Amino acid sequence: MSAFATERAVAIDAVLQASKICKTVFNTLVTSDTLVKKDKSPVTIADFSAQAVANTLLYKVFPDDPIVGEESSVDLKGDNGKEMRDKVLSLANSVLETPLSEQELLEVIDRGTYAGGPNGRIWTIDRIDGTLGFLSGEKGQFAVGISLIIDGVVHLSVVGCPNYPADFKNPEGEKGIVFIAVKGQGAFQRTYSSTEETPIHMAEISSTSEATALGSLEADDADHDEHGKIASLLGMTKEPLRMHSMCRYCAVARGDANIYIRLPYNVNYEEKIWDHAPGSLLIAETGGIVTNMDGEPLNFTLGRTFGKPNKGFVIAHSNIHGQVLEAVQKVMYNK
Repeated sequence: MSAFATERAVAIDAVLQASKICKTVFNTLVTSDTLVKKDKSPVTIADFSAQAVANTLLYKVFPDDPIVGEESSVDLKGDNGKEMRDKVLSLANSVLETPLSEQELLEVIDRGTYAGGPNGRIWTIDRIDGTLGFLSGEKGQFAVGISLIIDGVVHLSVVGCPNYPADFKNPEGEKGIVFIAVKGQGAFQRTYSSTEETPIHMAEISSTSEATALGSLEADDADHDEHGKIASLLGMTKEPLRMHSMCRYCAVARGDANIYIRLPYNVNYEEKIWDHAPGSLLIAETGGIVTNMDGEPLNFTLGRTFGKPNKGFVIAHSNIHGQVLEAVQKVMYNK
C-alpha cells in the first residue's frame, strides 16, 4: 500500500459527500432572486453542513488529528440558531451512515477551530470556496478542498470542483472533477461519477507570450490595470480565463490555463491556509511553483493564516515562474 493511501481515500470520500451536500442546498434552497437580494443564507447552511460532514468522516478515522476549518458552531446554538441548526442537522445526516445528534453536530463543527501551527498532522477544510460561483449554478465554479499538512509541509490534497468540465474544450459536456495529489506521487483527476483516475500535468509552454492567465470575477479581488501591466511585460495577449475559487489552481495544474497571480490589494488581509494548501500541492506535483511576491515558498507553520503583510501569490510552471515573478515585482514594487 502506498503512503497516505488511507488518508487519500478518506479525503476523497469527504470531498464527495460535502459536494453532495452543496448540490442539495443549491437545488433546494437557492432561488432565482437569491443573487439579486444578495442573500447568502443558503451558503451559510451549506458551509455548516459540509464542514460537519467532512469533519465527521476525518475524525472517525483520524481522531487524534486536529482540523483547521472556517466555521464554529456559535451561530447554531440556542433559540436563535434553532431554525438553521435543524436544517444543517438534516442535511448532514442525509449523507452520514450514523446520524448525528444536535450536540454531536455542534461538537463536530467545532473540531475545525484548531489554531494551526508548525508541528504535527493538521487537516485543513474549505467547505465552499467561491461563494458567488456556488450561487451562480452550473456555470459558476466553486470548490471543496481538503489538505493534510505535516510539520508545515502539505502532503495530501483533494479538491472537488462540482461544476468543472471533464473536458475543458467541451464546457457543455460532463461536469464534476476531483483533483488529487500526494507529495512525491504526482497528481490525478477523476470525475464525480467514476473512480477511474488519470494523471494530470501542467502545460509546458516555450514562452510567456503563449500563456493564458487566470483572472477573478470579483471587482474587489482583481485590479485589471495591474494585471494588464504584468501581462504586457510578459508579452501575453490572450484573454484571461475568469473563474472563482481554488478551481483556478486546478485549471493551471491540468493545463487549462498557465499562470495564476493573486495580487495583494489589501495588505492587511490575512490569506487563509485552507484556501491555498490544497492547490499548492497540486501545482507542485504537476510541474509548477507557488510563491509569494517576494519569491518565498508558502509558510504553513504560522497558524490559520499566512499573517501580515499580504504578499499575494504567483503560480506558474517551473519553466516560466521566474519570468512571471520578475514581472509581478516590477509592477507591484516599482509603483
